[in-house]
Amino acid sequence: MNGRMISPGKCRGNAIVSKEPIGFYGGVDIKTGVIIEKNHPLEGKSIKDKILVFPCGKGSTVGSYVIYGLKKNNVSPLGIINEETETIVATGVILAGIPCIDKIDISKIENGDKILLDSDNGIVEIERK
Repeated sequence: MNGRMISPGKCRGNAIVSKEPIGFYGGVDIKTGVIIEKNHPLEGKSIKDKILVFPCGKGSTVGSYVIYGLKKNNVSPLGIINEETETIVATGVILAGIPCIDKIDISKIENGDKILLDSDNGIVEIERK
């Protein structure tokens, strides 16, 4: 799949997918990388060392600093794939140096899929067996 680079870089890892937006401020524990938003489909799941796939971000601009804090605490996702990256997520991934791409049809990605994210070239590959 081809998309638009938001933050450069390449990574490979397992996908963790949400069909609902993610709010990082108040929605993700900055110290553990666990989703803490009540009733979110990923509540209780860790995003650490995963390719985090979700449609878009939501909530406060402080979310950008939460993304940066996740990276500094070594509990961030390896990369992020969105349908539409809005400014909160874009600012956070750029500050944190997390590869990020958008304009991707996330309905084609399932939890646990092995993903190659090459935002330098605008490419997302699903490596299924």
